[in-house]
Amino acid sequence: MATYKKPCIHCNTFIDGDARFCPTCASSSPFGYQCPACLHSVEKDQRLCSGCGKSLFTICPQCGQQTFKGEKCDICGVSLMVMCVNPRCGEMQFFENARCTSCGKKLK
Repeated sequence: MATYKKPCIHCNTFIDGDARFCPTCASSSPFGYQCPACLHSVEKDQRLCSGCGKSLFTICPQCGQQTFKGEKCDICGVSLMVMCVNPRCGEMQFFENARCTSCGKKLK
């Protein structure tokens, strides 16, 4: 079944509308932003997640500046993601998460 192509919000590459990852920039959220704690859809200008109520801003561990809880720091561009320690999972998770949002394994 044919699908319409949409631009990735991170790199503007047109990809299939049902894609879960962007093949160009490797973003796991090519069409919108998600809360790293509950995976609820959020907008970049929101202060709190409407799904779980957690703050959508954090301090970057690299540059020490406040940034949106996305895949990369808005200031220095360093990745804010870590790999799940479960060898069967391996999903990328936000660095502040206590548990993997895919398999539930403790990350720290």
